[in-house]
Amino acid sequence: MGGIAGCYGSRDEKTIRRMLGALAHQGPNEYGIHSDKKMVWGHTGPSGLEDGNGHQPILNEDKSKGMISSGEIYNFQRIRARLDKGYPFQTHSDAEVILALYDQRGPDAVRDLDGKFALALFDTTRDIFMLARDPLGVKSLYYGYRGGTIYFTSERMALSLADVEEVYEFPPGHYYTPADGFVRYYRLPEVDRRPLLNIESIGLRIRKILTKSVHKRVMTSPQVPVGLLCGGDLASSIVAAIAARQSRELHTFAIDMGDGQGNHSDDFVTARLVAAHTGTTHHELIVTENDFYEALHQVIYQLRSCTPSVIQPAVYWFIVSKLAADYVSVVLTGQGANELFAGYHYMKHFPLTKVNAECRRCLGDLHHLDLERADPLAMYFNLQIRAPFLDNEMISLAMKIPAALKIKKGENGHKISKWIFRQAFAQKGFLSDEVLWRGKQRHPQKESFASLAGELANREIDDEEMSRLSSDHPGANIDSREAALYFKILREVQT
Repeated sequence: MGGIAGCYGSRDEKTIRRMLGALAHQGPNEYGIHSDKKMVWGHTGPSGLEDGNGHQPILNEDKSKGMISSGEIYNFQRIRARLDKGYPFQTHSDAEVILALYDQRGPDAVRDLDGKFALALFDTTRDIFMLARDPLGVKSLYYGYRGGTIYFTSERMALSLADVEEVYEFPPGHYYTPADGFVRYYRLPEVDRRPLLNIESIGLRIRKILTKSVHKRVMTSPQVPVGLLCGGDLASSIVAAIAARQSRELHTFAIDMGDGQGNHSDDFVTARLVAAHTGTTHHELIVTENDFYEALHQVIYQLRSCTPSVIQPAVYWFIVSKLAADYVSVVLTGQGANELFAGYHYMKHFPLTKVNAECRRCLGDLHHLDLERADPLAMYFNLQIRAPFLDNEMISLAMKIPAALKIKKGENGHKISKWIFRQAFAQKGFLSDEVLWRGKQRHPQKESFASLAGELANREIDDEEMSRLSSDHPGANIDSREAALYFKILREVQT
């Protein structure tokens, strides 16, 4: 939890303090900074974190080694039990096990971590500086250079304050040291050429792995209130059903634009059915045009983007995260299910021989698509996102399941996406058949957000202004009124 910022190569404390100030929304109460001859490291987060990792940087006894991190390590208790007798732990933090592991294994220690993280570590005894990011890039990490100094942070917008030459996204599944450069420590598993075939066995393994994955994300901090962003889709609905069996009180959240006449999207209605079936404490919000417009400015500021395909879904994330933050500090999501089980509609038109390869490609791209939007927008409200489908064990299993079981023809001849995933939970009491075998929704709520975005753009931008902006700023890729509106807002929020 919390945000990180730092530099290596100079003692530029002034800039790092400015960057941390931009991350203050993540909680200014736990503010820590450490500087030395050629580095400055800082962390900011909310006070009283139940998992004990609020105060950072974490330093060893003689301050020759230290680290800062954003995220959660789900297997930290097991690692700590293994290292406890040989390392003088000073906190109960999940983050400190990273420093303890490094003490034992060096930079390769990141291979043992099960979680989501963006971290920086220094070791003055060996003159080592290290950055690392989790395998799939669930946590954000950016870096850039100014002169001979590297600056880094967990949020893109904070890096703009360092006046770096260019902002780079740190690659997921890598660590970096000046001596070794970027080292890939994780690779997505290849599509198995000898796939699993027994449907019952596959279903059992899906249920077992997903249940375990949800459990470790709920029980890492058992006293922390947990929620779920319930969009009415199959993946989040299944996660809700599993989590409701493991949590004393699970909150679910759904938002909708509505149509002004009391009618709601199929997603919104389905989320109600899921909440009723699983017994969650359900919260709803009907989004107004004013809500949308206010969120739009903040989203563009946080993401530093004016691309409609990025901004539209991001506004949804921002608003539902804001709702959830009033009740919980951790939310589960269904992110990754479409990539694992061929849930995207266009995949139905792929030859089956190419479906799993496409699934693997999509998984590899998640870090600069859905994940890049979700994490910083949730963290704006001190909200931790945990995605049970993006678990290494689940990914490995998915690459062993043949495409013919992911996309399968039903009795009516229509192709059913995520068939094996639906089958795994059929007749098990998790969800009603109405939700489990639900087809393509007629009025998805995110289409309402896209429609409103288009209406706003048409009202505020005419063709003449769009043409002028496009001509004056050829590198901005302004090819629609909507893109022109977002570009204008981006220029406003940057000043």
